[in-house]
Amino acid sequence: MIELKSAGEIAAMREAGRVVAAVHAATREQAGVGVTLKHLDEVARTVIEEAGAGASFFGYHPSFGATPYPGVICTSVNGVMLHGLPTPYRLRDGDLISIDCAAFVEGWHADGTVSFTVGTPRDEDLKLIRVAEETLAAGIEAARPGNKLGDIGHAMATVGRGAGYGMQNDFGGHGIGRAMHESPFVPNVAPRGRGLRLRPGLVIAIEPSLMAGGRDDYYMADDGWSVCSGDGSRSVHVEHTVAITEDGPVVLTCP
Repeated sequence: MIELKSAGEIAAMREAGRVVAAVHAATREQAGVGVTLKHLDEVARTVIEEAGAGASFFGYHPSFGATPYPGVICTSVNGVMLHGLPTPYRLRDGDLISIDCAAFVEGWHADGTVSFTVGTPRDEDLKLIRVAEETLAAGIEAARPGNKLGDIGHAMATVGRGAGYGMQNDFGGHGIGRAMHESPFVPNVAPRGRGLRLRPGLVIAIEPSLMAGGRDDYYMADDGWSVCSGDGSRSVHVEHTVAITEDGPVVLTCP
C-alpha cells in the first residue's frame, strides 16, 4: 500500500532529514586518515542522540541481512557499494567512502547518503562522485507530479550509464515515511513512461549507486551485509529523501 503524506507529515520528515544531514556533516569532518569506521558510527550515534532522534538502521534486519544491523550508519569503502559495516578498519589516504544514514523524529523517517574521498583524492574518484551526484539530480528532477516512476530510473540511467559506469537495479530507492522502507520500489534503471504515476504527497528515497568498472554485477561479502562491485572496482552511493509536491520535488535531507 502506498501512503501519501500531508504537508504537516512532510514537514515532520524534514526534521528527520535535518538530522541525517547533520550526521553527514559530522562524519565527513571526522573522516580522516587513520580514523576507524567504528569511530564514525559513534560520531553519528552522538549526533542522532543529541538531536533527540532515533537511528533507523540500528537493529534493522531485512531478509538479505545476515544479522540485525549493528550500527547506526553504513560505511562503504572503495569496492563496497552498499551496506558496509562500521568496523575497526582505519581509513587510508585516498579511500573513497559512502556514509548512508537514516533517522526518525516522532516516528517519521528520512534517509540519505553522501560519498567523498579521504586525504589525497584521485581524479577518477572525483569524477565518479560528480557523475553520481548528477545522476541523483537527474532522478530528483524527474520526480514531478504526472511523471511515472520509470521516468526517474530512465533519467538516472541516462546520466550514469551514459558516462560508462555500472548500475545495479536490485538495491534501489523506496517509499519512506512511518517506516524506513515503504512502497513503492524506486528503480535505478527503468524504461521511460512506465510504472506508477507520481502524485503530490508521495515521499521517496532516490539512491543510485555507480560502479567505476562499468559492469552491473555485484556480490555479497562474507559479512552478510556488504554489497560489493563484481569486478572490485570503486563504487559510490548517493541518496536523498524527496517529497513530490504540486510545485515539484522537495529534498528533505539537505542541511
